[in-house]
Amino acid sequence: QENDASVRLKIASLLGLLSKTAGFSPDCIMDDAINTLQNEKSHQVLAQLLDTLLVIGTKLTENPSVRMRLVEVACKHLTDSSHGVRNKCLQLIGCLGPVEKGGAKEAESQAAKDVQKIIGDHFNDQDPRVRTAAIKAMLQLHERGLKLQQAIYGQACKLLADDYEQVRSAAVQLIWVLSQLYPESIVPIPSSNEEIRLVDDAFGKICHMVSDGSWVVRVQAAKLLGSMQQVSSHFLEQTLDKKLMSDLRRKRTAHERAKELYSSGEFSSGRKWGDDAPKEEIDTGAVNLIESGACGAFVHGLEDEMYEVRIAAVEALCMLAQSSPSFAEKCLDFLVDMFNDEIEEVRLQSIHTMRKISNNITLREDQLDTVLAVLEDSSRDIREALHELLCCTNVSTKEGIHLALVELLKNLTKYPTDRESIWKCLKFLGSRHPTLVLPLVPELLSTHPFFDTPEPDMDDPAYIAVLVLIFNAAKSCPTMPALFSDHTFRHYAYLRDSLSHLVPPLRLPGRKLVSSPVSPSVTPHEDPSQQFLHQSLERVYKLQHLDPQGIQELLEFTIRDLQRLGELQSELAGVADFTATYLQCQLLLIKALQEKLWNVAAPLYLKQNALASAAAKQILEETYKMEFMYSGVEGRQVVIIHHMRLQAKALQLIVTARTTRGVEPLFGMCEKFLQEVDSFQRCFISELPHMQGSFVDKLLDLMPRLVTSKPSEVVKILQTTLRQSTFLHLPLPEQLHRASAHIIEPTGESDNPLRFTSGLVVALDVDATLEHVQDPQGTVKVQVLYPDGQAQIIHPKPADFRNPGPGRHRLITQVYLSHTAWTEPCQIEVRLLLAYNSNRSKAAAKIAKSTWSESLEALPQPESGIEGTIPFSKPVKVYIMPKPARR
Repeated sequence: QENDASVRLKIASLLGLLSKTAGFSPDCIMDDAINTLQNEKSHQVLAQLLDTLLVIGTKLTENPSVRMRLVEVACKHLTDSSHGVRNKCLQLIGCLGPVEKGGAKEAESQAAKDVQKIIGDHFNDQDPRVRTAAIKAMLQLHERGLKLQQAIYGQACKLLADDYEQVRSAAVQLIWVLSQLYPESIVPIPSSNEEIRLVDDAFGKICHMVSDGSWVVRVQAAKLLGSMQQVSSHFLEQTLDKKLMSDLRRKRTAHERAKELYSSGEFSSGRKWGDDAPKEEIDTGAVNLIESGACGAFVHGLEDEMYEVRIAAVEALCMLAQSSPSFAEKCLDFLVDMFNDEIEEVRLQSIHTMRKISNNITLREDQLDTVLAVLEDSSRDIREALHELLCCTNVSTKEGIHLALVELLKNLTKYPTDRESIWKCLKFLGSRHPTLVLPLVPELLSTHPFFDTPEPDMDDPAYIAVLVLIFNAAKSCPTMPALFSDHTFRHYAYLRDSLSHLVPPLRLPGRKLVSSPVSPSVTPHEDPSQQFLHQSLERVYKLQHLDPQGIQELLEFTIRDLQRLGELQSELAGVADFTATYLQCQLLLIKALQEKLWNVAAPLYLKQNALASAAAKQILEETYKMEFMYSGVEGRQVVIIHHMRLQAKALQLIVTARTTRGVEPLFGMCEKFLQEVDSFQRCFISELPHMQGSFVDKLLDLMPRLVTSKPSEVVKILQTTLRQSTFLHLPLPEQLHRASAHIIEPTGESDNPLRFTSGLVVALDVDATLEHVQDPQGTVKVQVLYPDGQAQIIHPKPADFRNPGPGRHRLITQVYLSHTAWTEPCQIEVRLLLAYNSNRSKAAAKIAKSTWSESLEALPQPESGIEGTIPFSKPVKVYIMPKPARR
């Protein structure tokens, strides 16, 4: 009831915030708010009150009477003179208007029609903000499941010519929605008496918006074109054809002229008489051009001044070309042209697009020329994307293959770091075009019918590239090996062993080097290996009660078998390694708890203590590996990992108790351990029934006794419990992958040391592939170990990670090295580490929840975020030499 409007405004907005808070029941203030609306004079306060009502309405969605009442209030205020109030009313109707389906009463369906009519009437409001709000309210109704009527299509089309960009932008969206709802309806063409499908008409209208004045509208129109898959093909093809009119006669585009020159093989010399003489007169009045909307929409989009519009156009082309092979062929020229765009992002997007549609197309030589010119690009991402594209393109002639090879070799000399990528590209080029490579073989290997030619150098990456191309083509072309000279066979044997992922097994005639015929590949779900895995584990679980010696031997054999299985079958590697690690922990625990070690008198068991504490430490490390290095670990495995960790901590406690004098330090340790048992119980309460007879199960039974006992008692109880507890059955998850990394650069083969002045830095390029790493930006670190024991850990920037495919990442970064002067060169080690933090695990999230809900003063967290790193790549040695600075 304040006099000042601004105070009332704040109160109204406060009510809205109040309604959002949980546990506040908004029914009570609704009536008051509606009553206040009747007497309010200030427009701003009115708008704010309506906003509060909107919040209340969204909270009480189940109650139809409340909704109807609020919609009525909104309709009443739609005649307000202020645009802000009308805006809010439309928003309220859009969010709360009735959208009931079929079974509802006539009145309700009538109401639904009315809602659309009320909103539709505001499409031609005088204020552009209200017009925008009306269209958005319509779209809101559509999102809530109300089927919009086709009648509003005409109104929406008129709005495309609005003066304000936000109105046009919303109208484009509305037209797109209607074209998806009624694609096959027929609408008349205004200028003539013909009719046309609604989706085609909408497509033409949205195409027209690609040349709108505002770039925001252009981007939106271009994006929406891509999702209109039901358009007729002649409309689609029209978008690429900017029919250039001169006296209303069609001129040929530059592409067509180039294509004709290419096919005729000669350029016009100007000798033909009357080449460009004027044709007969045309009566300009008699020619009726079609609605010029679709004409050349993509041409406009791809030539737009704003790079966002160009990217959107390229993406739309990609989506449409994937669903229509004939369109894919036609848009090829335009896509190839985009490879020369001045913005890197556009070039990259067009290369990716081309790769996605490459199954439907074959490149002509002139197009291949343009594509290969991009290999000069200084950006590594673009070159690698282009290599990927060449892997899956079809080339039409042997000259094309030769041209591609020459350009790739030029790229190799200019950028030697692209080596792996280029070899892989040539592997696919060879295997896709064996018949085109065959006639080039004598030239590529520079053989001669009756002279011996010198043997090329095996260490030359360019020669290896040529061989990779030829050997992959030879796989499906049995006549090719007859053209090889003797040294080629020797080189084949060498490459087959050193680069087996690039060189396929070949059957070579009459040579001793015949590689064994390829065994039929085992399908991943064929049972033998899976069966073997399960049987090995069953055997271990069944024979738990053997004498300790027998159990140890059995575990050692099983661990060895599982590790071999992981090496042989890549599909099972994750599961096999995971179970082997678990059994390894179990084995360490059994060894550390052997009877005879613990029966020795106190002063004599230094050696045993060392063994037990080392075992406990190693088990802890292995459990962190199991929890953080594998993706796909489920809750049931997490429990068992944590249980194993608890046993290791109990072992640590026992060892410490036997080696420390005095009782004081033990009190704290016992209390900490009991807290951990407690938090384990709270965290995994649902899993405890599955853990009968386990260490934790027995401890929890003894808990009341433990809490009141002295430390020495506690340690004794722990020791006997550890001995008697059975070990738990580890359920195998469906899909388990071990995180792994392979460092490509530096290769670690060079004998030339990297020389630099001591005290200054030298940059070392690191390029690595990462498999199955979750959130690499946060967890992957690079470690450098110097010969004097110093270690550096470097955090790569988020931009250094690329994501080429699901589960795969690529790290390309620079590491700066520096050191004081050395007398002679030495090797440093570079490796990748996976950082973990036990607070980020699933278990910690559970603990946090449960402690919060039980008591507000949360118990001190047992593991106060243990952080660490796990090495997960083979180290690479790099030779460096810091020289003393010259005086």
